[in-house]
Amino acid sequence: MTDSSKASPSSDRPKRWYDHDPLLAEVLEVLRSFEEPLKEQAQVFLDKITEQVGAEAVEAFYAKVLAERGDRFGRRWYDEDPIVSKAVELLRVVPPDVQRQAAQSFLKGLEAQGIDISAQITSSSGSLPT
Repeated sequence: MTDSSKASPSSDRPKRWYDHDPLLAEVLEVLRSFEEPLKEQAQVFLDKITEQVGAEAVEAFYAKVLAERGDRFGRRWYDEDPIVSKAVELLRVVPPDVQRQAAQSFLKGLEAQGIDISAQITSSSGSLPT
């Protein structure tokens, strides 16, 4: 007999790297439709990371990502723009608390530009996480 109450190992894992945090997942999904504001906020994120680790480290990391992804690069919505792609790939590897801070920063940046997406996030997740 098998124990059907145990989930398979793959069902316990998030489908996408950002699904572990509902706010991060919602922000990435909503921002997907805001091309220019996303690009601007992605550049802000890249600038902050570059200040901390240096441009050479950022470029070396991104070159490694491109080499690892090979012919699979370009399949994701964020691969279409090099700035957004680099920001999202960096966001993917930083610790979860940094991911959440970046998601909150993206929201604040959009709000500063007069773009309010809180209603979209609230309606799909029940509340706007802080």
